[in-house]
Amino acid sequence: MNTNVNFSKYGKSFQETLAYLLLVDRPFSEQMDDVLDIGFFELKYLRLFVDRVFNYRRKYSNQPTKKILSSILRTELSDENEVSQKQVRDYFARMCISQPTDTDYVKETALDFCKKQRLKEAMVRSVGLLQNSSFDEIKNVIDVALKLGLDNNFGHDYKKDFELRYQLKARNPISTGWERIDKICNAGLGKGELGVIIAPTGAGKSMVLAHLGASAIKEGKNVVHYTLELSEECVGQRYDSCISTVRLSDLYAHKDRVLEECMEVPGSLIIKEYPTKSASANTLEAHLEKLKKSDQKIDLIIVDYGDLLKSTTNYKEKRQELESIYESLRSLAQKFECPLWTASQTNRSGLNAEVITMESISEAFNKCFVADFIFSVSRTIKDKNANTGRIFVAKNRNGPDGMVYPIFMDPGNVKIEVLEPTGETVDELRIEGAKKEIEDLREKYKTFRQKKGNKNAAS
Repeated sequence: MNTNVNFSKYGKSFQETLAYLLLVDRPFSEQMDDVLDIGFFELKYLRLFVDRVFNYRRKYSNQPTKKILSSILRTELSDENEVSQKQVRDYFARMCISQPTDTDYVKETALDFCKKQRLKEAMVRSVGLLQNSSFDEIKNVIDVALKLGLDNNFGHDYKKDFELRYQLKARNPISTGWERIDKICNAGLGKGELGVIIAPTGAGKSMVLAHLGASAIKEGKNVVHYTLELSEECVGQRYDSCISTVRLSDLYAHKDRVLEECMEVPGSLIIKEYPTKSASANTLEAHLEKLKKSDQKIDLIIVDYGDLLKSTTNYKEKRQELESIYESLRSLAQKFECPLWTASQTNRSGLNAEVITMESISEAFNKCFVADFIFSVSRTIKDKNANTGRIFVAKNRNGPDGMVYPIFMDPGNVKIEVLEPTGETVDELRIEGAKKEIEDLREKYKTFRQKKGNKNAAS
């Protein structure tokens, strides 16, 4: 540390007042603990004093009283010379007799000084990261430095904040467009909540996300849809089809009708495309901030899909990257105080499964931990031919889970309906799926034997 960086320019009285405030003002002391280096104090006896205050709180999770600190200063300074010991005790005695003044100025000035020093340190560290083009890491380093010392709220006091626990807080849920699903998740996904759709490739994850977005627009909500796989125009056409009920293949022929229907929906939609693995959660955050500055209200965020985002930190294992990505998405929902829907790819076991559980989630099971609502979409080859499938509610923080709902799904016009449950359990569907697999294998074996027999007869 640069020894010239300290409180010397503010004078002795300023430093003595600051040290005393770190003892008697707990919220301020906890706030300063994030940013203060005791080396900022020019005088040794003040460094010793503040060090004992901070050490006590870190060890016992509580602020020392004057009586306790007096005992500490008498017994725990034996390693220091007699001059330093006397200076610390004399200072403490003086401050207890004569209460300091201008405390607001001292607190504001000291906090500002410390925060600027932490920011300078972050900027110096960023120079090295800049040489390696680690732009996301640079942003993280600067963001952390900017946030240090900001929060003066040290938590919910169980006794003092009793009434706060009984104030009604609005979740402001946004409907999924499916009455049966809304019923079990308390009217939809609420602000700050993360919803995840699990499905194998080709099962219709993007279709489901478009349905969720279109349902919100019809309710008058403002949706921001990020696509990392499809083009903006392709995603827009799926919304066109879902809103107008015109089939995707007929959109050009009914362009005027589609336009009329789209202009009548009360909500708004922004579709933003990023190449696969080129954007991180920080990229999305920066874009959302620009939208806010342009007075664009954000009610719902959709990311198609989370697995295709880039992690803000380099990890050795892919599962760690994915965990980090989904944690960042949850943080994004909380920061902008709105629901966020995304999707996740299953592993190969989900390709033709009758029902998909969280066991089939690809690479990182831990990404399920941060989600508030998770449902899977399973569609076998037979289902795709019949426009049917199943939704399995795997996780639901706001209601029951474990239910299986049959669905009607017509990808031709992005039409998805959740039907009345049949009462089948996951285990029953798995057994049924296993029986079908055995029957298919028998049929394949029978066909193989017939072909082999015909070949032998011909020879």
